Amino acid sequence: MNLSPPRAWAEIDLSALRHNLQVARSTSGKEVMAVIKAGAYGHGLEETAKALDHEGLPFFGVANAGEARRLFNANIQTTPYILGATLPSEREEITARGWTPCLCSLDEIDHFNALGPVKAHLALDTGMGRGGFLPEQIPLALQKLAKCPNITITGVGSHLPVADEDPHFTRSQFELFDSLITQIPQTATPFHIHLGNSAGLLDFNSHTTNLVRPGLMIYGISPLASHQEKLRPVMTLKTRISLIHDLPKGHGVSYGRTLLKRDTRAAILGIGYGDGYPRSLSEQNAHVMIRGHQCPLLGRVTMDQIIVDVTDLPTCQTGDAVILFGPDLLVSNLAAKAGTIAWELLTQITPRVQRNYR
Repeated sequence: MNLSPPRAWAEIDLSALRHNLQVARSTSGKEVMAVIKAGAYGHGLEETAKALDHEGLPFFGVANAGEARRLFNANIQTTPYILGATLPSEREEITARGWTPCLCSLDEIDHFNALGPVKAHLALDTGMGRGGFLPEQIPLALQKLAKCPNITITGVGSHLPVADEDPHFTRSQFELFDSLITQIPQTATPFHIHLGNSAGLLDFNSHTTNLVRPGLMIYGISPLASHQEKLRPVMTLKTRISLIHDLPKGHGVSYGRTLLKRDTRAAILGIGYGDGYPRSLSEQNAHVMIRGHQCPLLGRVTMDQIIVDVTDLPTCQTGDAVILFGPDLLVSNLAAKAGTIAWELLTQITPRVQRNYR
């Protein structure tokens, strides 16, 4: 007996992933920490890490010890870098495994010193408000670190909150960060200095940084539309037509009974918000692509199915593949119609959607 194929799947183009990494390198002229937290933005943590593990990256950016452990269990050689503050219960494993934390508080410094030896980065808060030492707190942090023989500071970083929204503030943040770096002893080799996320490396530059931390752009979506043509979207989300039927003008469609304005050939697709296709796309002029033609969404998105209008595409048939987003139907445009952002839409694609790698 042959196993049934999935109703919804995501095709992951690993060559596009490597292409986008090269764009990050060539654009920034710096080393790259590939941010692969949240299941590599929905693309698959282990598979993405394996595809990039031999690219000479100093770090993979992950959110917590659990994600770092998955890389360890997959025999990934690139060092996990824990983005953000760590919980006390995570720190022993981080130290024992040789992962790199960023120190965001005096308590973390004390605890890691007790657990060490450990190599760590110092986190600075230059405007994000999500952890790290404020400029006036840096001298105290450095005084404490000078008394901690089990901590070696091998880098320093900060984060950009509005690089894709407020260029004036972002430029001032780069200036502040560059000025603060002069206070930090750089005794380790190598010593990594990092600030730029995807938008930061695409549109700004620093006089002091030697490392960038792209996330979204690695997956082929630019947070700045002017740079999109350089990138290749990695994920194409697909489903199939499970049923086609004819409905008369005035007939209701889906929950809430959206009334048809014409006699309609309706196609039922095997995907819904249970797969991560947002319910908020209902009645928002969203489209899918069938046989190279854009077909509008009809009515509300349900848990397992959506309905699209294929009246103007008489050649389509049950079983035809349907593209929800991909290179020709950008997830960023779909996210805008859903009232969200590409980051959220990618990471909410559920495990029910099979990932196919090529």
